[in-house]
Amino acid sequence: MENLYNFGDFSFSAVEDKLSSCNDIFWETKKLHEVKNVQFSVAEDLGEFNGTESLCSNFGFFQDDPSHEDGFLLSTNQQKFHDYETSDNLQFDMVNFDEQLCPTNVLPICATKNEEQYYQTPLPPVEILKHYGKGFKKLLLPDEGKILHPVNDFDLVTNNENERKLSTADIMKVAGTRFIQSSLSESASSGLILNHPFGFSFSGLSDEEKEDVSLAESLLACAEKVGYQQFERARFFLPQIESLSSKTGNPVKRLVHYFAKALRQRIDRETGRVCVDNVQKAESLFDPEEDAKDLNPTLLAFIEDLPFCKISMFTCVQALIENLKDAKKIHVIDLEIRKGLQWTILIQALQSRNECPLELLKITAIASGNIDTSKQIVEETGKRLKDFAQSSNVPFSFEIVVVSDLLHLREDHFKIDSDETIAVYSQFALRSKIHQSDQLETIMRVIRTINPIVMVVTEIEANHNSKSFVNRFIEALFYFSAFFDCLEDCMKGDQKNRMILESMYFSHGIRNTVAEEGAERKSRNVKIDVWRAFFTRFGMVETELSMMSLYQAELVAKRFACGNSCTFDMNGQCLVIGWKGTPINSVSVWKFI
Repeated sequence: MENLYNFGDFSFSAVEDKLSSCNDIFWETKKLHEVKNVQFSVAEDLGEFNGTESLCSNFGFFQDDPSHEDGFLLSTNQQKFHDYETSDNLQFDMVNFDEQLCPTNVLPICATKNEEQYYQTPLPPVEILKHYGKGFKKLLLPDEGKILHPVNDFDLVTNNENERKLSTADIMKVAGTRFIQSSLSESASSGLILNHPFGFSFSGLSDEEKEDVSLAESLLACAEKVGYQQFERARFFLPQIESLSSKTGNPVKRLVHYFAKALRQRIDRETGRVCVDNVQKAESLFDPEEDAKDLNPTLLAFIEDLPFCKISMFTCVQALIENLKDAKKIHVIDLEIRKGLQWTILIQALQSRNECPLELLKITAIASGNIDTSKQIVEETGKRLKDFAQSSNVPFSFEIVVVSDLLHLREDHFKIDSDETIAVYSQFALRSKIHQSDQLETIMRVIRTINPIVMVVTEIEANHNSKSFVNRFIEALFYFSAFFDCLEDCMKGDQKNRMILESMYFSHGIRNTVAEEGAERKSRNVKIDVWRAFFTRFGMVETELSMMSLYQAELVAKRFACGNSCTFDMNGQCLVIGWKGTPINSVSVWKFI
């Protein structure tokens, strides 16, 4: 238990800001520089959605409608590459998908069969990749002063041509740029003058990077043919891609290996050539959501070595403490407790609270799905938390709500006293219910009835829920590019767990997003804009994260050796945590009107 709940330097006691910030522009923009050098103890200081067509009129989540007209359909209406504007804030160049470019490429959860036909329109041409053109032109290189600059051919030239300079996502951006230019040059009707720093050359790239860019271009070409439903042409690319990629190569080659595998499975499924071997059977039976409920050594290594989970946990707990600062009896409902690491942070923070002495901290966890397994895992978590709270002299109680199906969840399942102040904690708990909209609706209705003082939410900041195969493929490619790059940087000393994470967990997400459709496609992440519209349906309003919450996020990032690669941005009042500019997670705080 001590090892499981040992956060070392990750405590809420006063900490010094000994490292320079990797997000100075963020701090200046948010006017947070006033607290930059402050040492603090959290326990003491503590209808219509405009701008996107991601949702239907009642703001439900959308299901898929795989269109057979999907693809990188070339258009005579392409913008020139120099129209891709460079953001003033290079440090936080996000590669967000502009849903307005493609207003009919998503389906609401409530869509009927007739409504689905309405959405079967071709995608705007290379727009799916083109929106990433904003990122293509803004490849960044750090100098010794930690300032990031756009790179061009001149910047990439070094005395050592074999030196690797670009991240995995950057390689994909270069490949995407070259792929788009190649596609446009083949269109006799385009009449465009191509103007881009990279052109068609490999100038300034190392030999390894040149190989990786070519490999990524082949992957994009294969995906394009799949989008056109030209499966035999797509299959033509796979032998070379598979021979040049490997699950034991560099991050680009490993990433391409798993995407190529997913493309082959999709092609086989679409052409009726499915031949399921023992490996594929095992893959199909593996459920990462269920597996994550009981953190195994590999998942614990993921939490320990990569910064995202701890940044989210500490930021969320900071927000809870601030919203519960006057409560003597605190009741937190956790929608997906797992090992409950987040509550050891809260217990430590409450341990030294003096202004409003704590009478009780109650945690209620929900167990569903495989009842016997889920209940046992939650009970074990509760026992560990009780022991931890007792050793910390924090009055504590633990409750479990067990339901065979979340559709059966009701308010009276929760033991709530009138003098308790209630909060709800949701860490990656809602994303797994998007493909089961009725369960998601039930959860939110029950929460609204309970009427907590605050709800803190951490979710994946990615759009993997489009009906469009091409859209999902590109979104997933860039998202997982950032993650594979992060795994390479943060788990250099733990190759075994890194390989397990990539081959079991990340490959499952890639395969489910790329190869599956319909009810089988359960990986349906959506971005904060979609969640924001959804929560509005239930009378929820977003509240801002405090300066201390935001600063807490950066302090935690600095405790990681690779923390300088973490980037932060604000989407409205939501904190977006990224890796070298690519969004990974979002943290938001909500209250009921």
